[in-house]
Amino acid sequence: MNLRSSVSSRRAFLHRAGVLSLAGLSLPYWMPRLFFAPPDSPPRGDILVCVFQRGGMDGLSAVVPYTEAGYHDRRPTIAVPDSAVLDLDGQFGLHPTMEPLLDVWQEKDLAIVHAAGSPDPTRSHFDAMDYMERGTPGEKQLQTGWIGRHLQTLASENESPFRAVGMGAMLQTSLRGPVPALALQSIADFHLRGREEEIAEVQATLERLYTLGDGAGTALAQQAIQTFDAIKLLEAANPLQYEPQHGAVYPDDEFGLGLRQVAQLIRADVGLEVACVDVGGWDTHESMGTYDEGRMAGLLQNLAAALGAFYTDLQDEMDR
Repeated sequence: MNLRSSVSSRRAFLHRAGVLSLAGLSLPYWMPRLFFAPPDSPPRGDILVCVFQRGGMDGLSAVVPYTEAGYHDRRPTIAVPDSAVLDLDGQFGLHPTMEPLLDVWQEKDLAIVHAAGSPDPTRSHFDAMDYMERGTPGEKQLQTGWIGRHLQTLASENESPFRAVGMGAMLQTSLRGPVPALALQSIADFHLRGREEEIAEVQATLERLYTLGDGAGTALAQQAIQTFDAIKLLEAANPLQYEPQHGAVYPDDEFGLGLRQVAQLIRADVGLEVACVDVGGWDTHESMGTYDEGRMAGLLQNLAAALGAFYTDLQDEMDR
């Protein structure tokens, strides 16, 4: 085969391959960046999962200072009665709908930092959330997020496209920075899209292009092969087939699905270091309801159920 026919054939193939796409991600963007550690690599590192309650959670409803007279005096209609509080230490207790987290506390795997927040006095929920994600109270000039800057400071060889993942259609501000981060709405959509017979043909041909000829053995060839290995890995960990461990049951909503998928990425061992998951609706104002019914009680119940399921599911991974 001469050079002209080789180039022509390759162009024809790539033109045909154009009918396919990698759902949820642009293939050329991350193909050269994939990295899997060799078998003799150091132990896997820690993983941070950041849950952002959009709108601002009422901390005094979640973790109740029930022994304080001022708490009951200032909240005559929304205070949690002493008899309903799930006691933690004789002074503070959890909201009664948050029982799934009581076991986590008793196992000494839950720590609570109360009355902590931004020093900026803004009354805007949007500005407050923005400052939190940037890590710059009162300052919006810096375009990166605090997690993105943190990842930049780490001496890491982890170049997996799954190193930093934000669950959802848009990437969270906290993940913005020089380290590539991925907005992932659904693991089920992370695959080559097209007709089944075309997908198999294109994938096999691409693998041959990178393993035969002058490009064989190069770093780019190895990274391309590992890219397809990643797709296969996620296909093998199909979220539709994923079964949470230890009897964990996630709520059937967006937040529960997000945490379930984070758990799946952790178990798939694809190089995840940081994951961000949002849960909205916390700007309740006068729609808060009473301690045992209404929006706040429902939000806290769902939050605790999802976090409790995540903890139960990953019991054997909680040392990371």
